[in-house]
Amino acid sequence: MRDNAILVVVARFLIPLVMLFGLYVQFHGEYSPGGGFQAGVLFASAWILFVFIYGLDTGLRVIPQRVIYALASLGVLLYALVGLLGVALGGRFLDFDPLLDAPKAAQQTGIILVEFGVGVTVAAVVMLIFLLFARRRADTVAAGLDPDAADDVREEQQ
Repeated sequence: MRDNAILVVVARFLIPLVMLFGLYVQFHGEYSPGGGFQAGVLFASAWILFVFIYGLDTGLRVIPQRVIYALASLGVLLYALVGLLGVALGGRFLDFDPLLDAPKAAQQTGIILVEFGVGVTVAAVVMLIFLLFARRRADTVAAGLDPDAADDVREEQQ
């Protein structure tokens, strides 16, 4: 779709807006609808739109697959560490009160960190799911197992 100038211009305008809205949803999730899960899906959708416009190889140059795996792991690790920090400081799992002296500040800090971990994990997992489907299609065509897609590829090459 790189050849379609309208799609490229719209994507250049839309992708940063989607990511900005994802940041808004991420950091206002404790006050309004939203949070880590919704923000993660928004961030992943921005990357998926980028891949649709510029291709999978370009998308993987921007965010390599090993980085996506690392982000998925780091998000879960952040969630668990914040929860265990409450236990280490004398509270319960995901009890944020021991984190800071002021209870309200401790709750806000704890929930922001936990939701950030959720957002990073969800974004990475959605990107990995998309990546697996995209690669499966390409592998099927390359192996010659999908005659309809092979015909489409031949038509595009001519």
